[in-house]
Amino acid sequence: MRFDLVRSAADGLLAVLIAPSCAACRQVLDAPRRGPVCAACWSAVHPITPPVCERCGDPLPSWRVISQQLALCPRCRRRPSAIDRGRAIGAYDGALRDIIHALKYDGRRSIAIPLARLMTAHGAAILQGADVAVPVPLHRRRLRARGFNQAAELARALGLPVVDALSRNRPTASQTDLPAGQRHRNVRGAFDPGRRWLMRKAPEVRGRTIVLVDDVSTTGATLEACARVLKAAGARDVRALTAARVVLQRP
Repeated sequence: MRFDLVRSAADGLLAVLIAPSCAACRQVLDAPRRGPVCAACWSAVHPITPPVCERCGDPLPSWRVISQQLALCPRCRRRPSAIDRGRAIGAYDGALRDIIHALKYDGRRSIAIPLARLMTAHGAAILQGADVAVPVPLHRRRLRARGFNQAAELARALGLPVVDALSRNRPTASQTDLPAGQRHRNVRGAFDPGRRWLMRKAPEVRGRTIVLVDDVSTTGATLEACARVLKAAGARDVRALTAARVVLQRP
């Protein structure tokens, strides 16, 4: 009780003296010692709720589709995938988009821990029985410019062993800057097994259940390219877990 009072007093003093702002909404933080994102922004994150596509995690229009094969959305029924299952906290908009931008572009790396906590809660089915987490890599130029890989920060906070099994062999344009039709072509052939795999012949990948981790899935092209490499390396099951996904609008 006394500790809570001291912490509240410290938060109040910091709010008055420094007036730090929320990394997402830019309003003054009431409790700056509790992190760079305010409670209101975290509360404004709207998770994707069932029913969802079993493979990509997109919302389905109604429970009636559950009677269809594997409860897949129309896109996943049309197109085969190397990804066995996928989930995200919520749609890539609103407060969740602002929180991810604060992590990714403002360098607020501490956001990765509470964000990964939400990923763990809403992606429990993806993490259950998984052996390792593999972050989607950045090309070395982008990694050098940004100073960290946001996918790796999230992966390390999920509670699974992390294996850097992939590397980008060429820089690619940001997927969010491209029209949907060009995104698969943009990342085709961009991923190679990382040096660790070449040296150790992928004991961390072969025959194991892998969770691919990234901050955002747009069309799923990047995750798909990574999953194909992991399956070719002998992964038994490749799942995808992201903080957010661009949800297809359906009537």
